[in-house]
Amino acid sequence: MASLLTSVTRIAALVAAVALVAPVAGCTPRPNGPEPVAEEFFAALATGDTEAAARLADRPEEARADLNEAWAGLQAKGLDAQILSSKYAEDIGSIAFRYTWHLPKDRTWTYDGRLNMVRDEGRWEVRWNATGLHPRLGENQTFALRADSPPRASVHERTGTNVLVPGYKYHFALDARAAGVDLMSTARTLAGALHRFDNTLEPQRLAELASSSKRPLGLVTLNKADHDAVAAAVRDLPGVVITPHPEMVPTDPGFAPAVINEVKKTVAEDLDGEPGWRVVTVNQNGVDVDVLNEVPGTPAPSVGITLDRSVQTAAQNAVDVTDKQAMIVVIKPSTGEVLAVAQNTAADREGPVATMGLYPPGSTFKIVTAGAAIERQMATPNTLLGCPGTMDIGHRTVPNYGGFDLGTVPMSRAFASSCNTTFAELASRMPPRGLTQAASQYGLGADFVIPGLPTVTGDVPPTVNLTERTEDGFGQGKVLASPFGMALAAATVSAGQTPVPQLIQGRETTIDGERQPIPQSVVDGLRPMMRLVVTNGTAKDLQGAGDVRGKTGEAEFAGGSHSWFTGYRGDMAFSALIVGGGSSEYAVRMLKGMLDALPPDYQA
Repeated sequence: MASLLTSVTRIAALVAAVALVAPVAGCTPRPNGPEPVAEEFFAALATGDTEAAARLADRPEEARADLNEAWAGLQAKGLDAQILSSKYAEDIGSIAFRYTWHLPKDRTWTYDGRLNMVRDEGRWEVRWNATGLHPRLGENQTFALRADSPPRASVHERTGTNVLVPGYKYHFALDARAAGVDLMSTARTLAGALHRFDNTLEPQRLAELASSSKRPLGLVTLNKADHDAVAAAVRDLPGVVITPHPEMVPTDPGFAPAVINEVKKTVAEDLDGEPGWRVVTVNQNGVDVDVLNEVPGTPAPSVGITLDRSVQTAAQNAVDVTDKQAMIVVIKPSTGEVLAVAQNTAADREGPVATMGLYPPGSTFKIVTAGAAIERQMATPNTLLGCPGTMDIGHRTVPNYGGFDLGTVPMSRAFASSCNTTFAELASRMPPRGLTQAASQYGLGADFVIPGLPTVTGDVPPTVNLTERTEDGFGQGKVLASPFGMALAAATVSAGQTPVPQLIQGRETTIDGERQPIPQSVVDGLRPMMRLVVTNGTAKDLQGAGDVRGKTGEAEFAGGSHSWFTGYRGDMAFSALIVGGGSSEYAVRMLKGMLDALPPDYQA
């Protein structure tokens, strides 16, 4: 043991010395005093040579065992020893010392003590007892180093309420050896209690698998609520092992579960803080007796996310009114903060479709087409354009919804009434990359790498022929967008530039892909046109919900159509989609449900 400890010593120029100081209190060492032996003892101890140190004690075997246990219990890397003072009378003396132990992870522990000395036949020795290591160390005791994990930090949403807090998950297992003759009975009860969480659990199979396993057979891991519902029925059964595991748990399982789960994975390493540590005394049975030194841990600061509880709750309640896949994304245009990402159960089954699902955007894409027409000086909101019920462009006949015909009207009127023919004709006169370039001004096609929130904005490829260009003009060609992407487009019109979306405070978003600025003339043209959609167009159901501006969309696909609304109100941009929802009026009503549930004038 002594040689092992010597290999991990921290000598610190000791042996030429323990950092020895002249005794204080004016004492002058006398040649026949105990100091030289004490110096030799401390020098050997400081290098980890416990055998050499123990030879200087009156009970060397006991001293060596105690010293070895101390070094091992502290996991010590080194020791500095300092003589503070000494005194003796006749054959009895003492040395006041200061020990500084060097422990793992650059920790140090310093304290003062007293070493008893005795002279036997003219030679000084250390009179060994446990207090030679520490004044509060008792007989048959030694040191132990304990690590204390700090409380994990929480994660809170924008208004300050917690969404993730430290908690536990509970792992259930079956130990066949511990169950013994009761194995089959335990398996039967356990399978019945856990059936709702795993309907494949079958008693006979459980017993067989547990019997053949060298360790307890893992079954399910449950959250606290589910654990509490079944634990009382099974925890006392022979062979049942329930093990709690620290875990960040949501305060509300219904609050943006997909987003919160991604956030948890992203910030996991930021929540642990700096662990604390203790030096304790333990008895011969390994039981802690006393705390000799304690350094508390430093908790990590809490982590904030931009989701807003009131907006998220209102959006979630709104999407839950339909059985079809439904989703709403809300962004704050001035900052890019993502305020809400809501999906109903039907959408959840498809994954994170609110931020990554790509769908034809239908007439909501007319925001891009109209903006491109304004920028290319093809039209202004007041330019008179045709809106016939149908229009033949190349090999494509473009119809308006239900075949309505407005004749010749200002572009703003065609936009508010959602004339497919008008915007198909405008797109047909643009170059192959015209709409691709225009879409990039609204963030569509850019790749935003947002920590904690996987996203895809959309895909607006260059067209290869007139038919594609025509169809893209009213969002029915090869154009695809996510609700997140269309919310970003609305935020662009509101802010006058594409905001950089963010979710976790302090975590920067990176951007790949082309992003062109949107001209002010385009913004100035689109804003009143989008207001006209609500006051006198296809989104009249939003009247009374404040100064809402936006665009409806019904995107056809084989067998049905998607229901869209994309827009903004004040400093809040949003996009709502019901997959296969049919008429855009249903997305409009869903969004109105969200707006009506918000605090009055929220973000207006």
